[in-house]
Amino acid sequence: MPPATREEAKAAPRASQGVHVEKSASDRFKTAILILAVGGLAGGLALYAAGRDDIARIVWFAGVVPALAALVVEIARSIGRGEVGLDIVAALSMSTALAFGETLAAAVVAVMYSGGTFLESFAEGRARREMHDLLSRVPRTATRYRGGALEDVPLDEIRPGDRLLIRQGDVVPVDGTLASETAFLDTSALTGESLPQRLSQGHEAMSGATNAGEAFDMTAARRAAESTYAGIVRLVEEAQRSKAPMSRLADRWSLGFLAVTLVIALGAWWATGDPIRAVAVLVVATPCPLILAVPVALVAGLSRAAHFGVLIKGAGPLETMARIRTLILDKTGTLTDGRPQIVAIDAEDGLGEAELLRLAASLDQASKHPVAQAIVAAARERGLALEVPQQVAERAGEGVIGQVAGRAVIVGGHGFVTGEVAGEGAGEGAEKTRGALPEAAAGAVVVAVAVDGRLAGHLVMSDPLREGVGGMLDGLRRGGIERILLATGDRADVAERVTEGLGLDGLRAGLSPDQKVLLVLSEHKHGPVMMVGDGVNDAPALAAADVGVAMGARGAAASAEAADVVLLVDRIERLGAGMEIARAARRIALESVVAGIGLSVLGMIAAAFGYLTPVQGALLQEAIDVAVILNALRALRIRPE
Repeated sequence: MPPATREEAKAAPRASQGVHVEKSASDRFKTAILILAVGGLAGGLALYAAGRDDIARIVWFAGVVPALAALVVEIARSIGRGEVGLDIVAALSMSTALAFGETLAAAVVAVMYSGGTFLESFAEGRARREMHDLLSRVPRTATRYRGGALEDVPLDEIRPGDRLLIRQGDVVPVDGTLASETAFLDTSALTGESLPQRLSQGHEAMSGATNAGEAFDMTAARRAAESTYAGIVRLVEEAQRSKAPMSRLADRWSLGFLAVTLVIALGAWWATGDPIRAVAVLVVATPCPLILAVPVALVAGLSRAAHFGVLIKGAGPLETMARIRTLILDKTGTLTDGRPQIVAIDAEDGLGEAELLRLAASLDQASKHPVAQAIVAAARERGLALEVPQQVAERAGEGVIGQVAGRAVIVGGHGFVTGEVAGEGAGEGAEKTRGALPEAAAGAVVVAVAVDGRLAGHLVMSDPLREGVGGMLDGLRRGGIERILLATGDRADVAERVTEGLGLDGLRAGLSPDQKVLLVLSEHKHGPVMMVGDGVNDAPALAAADVGVAMGARGAAASAEAADVVLLVDRIERLGAGMEIARAARRIALESVVAGIGLSVLGMIAAAFGYLTPVQGALLQEAIDVAVILNALRALRIRPE
């Protein structure tokens, strides 16, 4: 493997470890500052109760200095990044309280501020739990068969085609296909599905799932860096580093709030000549719920969405999801499953349907064509015992010829199969082998099967609409989606048949990727636009939309850079759950901000009129901040319908 690829494969674990170490050091520092502030406040109160007022003031002062120094350093860093927030109010309140001899109030503010930052870190850590669970489960090695023996190798050494042993309790390291007869995989950490999935031989196994049954073998289909789980880890880390537009808006609001605070404080001082009134106003305004409620609520929303198998790239896309007005859907692989399914079996010449399917699937094991693989999967799902084909010859795009258990079998398009049979027929019997093509709905695929020189029947296949699509679309409309459109490269008659009864607001068929982009851009006039596609062919349209959603359960889409959201479970109705969570998280953030700011302003006015002392104001603001954070954490209990 080239060095660049190897580094990419290792990047996710290293990055997550770095984030963890940095976060732990920051948490320890915040804890130390909180301990010093609490110790100073408690020690001073004990001395004050013992009648040692002078020493109590010194102890309170000593407890404030570390918190104030840490706050000044953080403010300087923020200004260096071009950010100005309400931390300045906290610094002003502590410094003015010390300057005017209100050391007890300063000590309470120091405890309030350090406790608030600690509580915020705790709340965000609680909110990120599901995301941290994803990162902590990144496997480091895999067990590979090599030369008749087993060897443990680093993930970046696994190649497509390698046979791997997945022991009980192991995390599947790369995407692949099941080589054993059965396996039970726990995908709850990825998709929220509580029950293990039973897979049969040949089925896809998604990396990141846990083996909940006996050990099994699998064949690697992708390298580690290209597999589903690596893509998930990259998206999680991007989400952790993100900052929502609402958070940036809160920063801008904080400047206005800072101005209002200073006007009230200076006005109270000017009107009464009492600087303690100004100190009380500053104390009540510190810190502001704006800098606490928004990040906690939105990160909690990200975590909750991940629990339901909806991985959102960051707080920005989460907030935008809550404001979507137009939804554009791709057809194949989105509204439909994307894999043909057998809808009818037309058996002739006395051959039963099961036997016709068994012979066709046995031969199609030798082909990689999607239709052939769908036939094989259908036979295995029915529990049919497949034979190993012999003397196989495949005509690209037409069909397969070979021997199955001593019988001559041909599988392919109707024209190809009847042509081959007619060519092998003798004289007047040849015309009897042509058969009639069964009627099929628009978009259906008809596969002909011949056995021992005679047309034995047809398999009718189609790509049906996913279950639950209609209910999901109705739910999205109730939630505020005003326009729902279909954008597909397929024929119009096929698209109309598949979407009949869904009540779409528009259907655009025969579109190229560029035309899908133009459709997305033209719909911006109706409001924010969401595009849902497979994450690969629809990448340009996903990038052009306000929010791009990729159906990522099959691996490739999870690492699509164009997607803002990845559905980890191959079920379109999870999109509705993600939208509900996004709207609820944004609503909770706004509720917290409005309530917190409203209470703070009332407290500032009361302090300006002398109804609150600095100490009372500090205690009031602490109660407001705790209430705001607890309210923001309600986002962790969001339960979509």
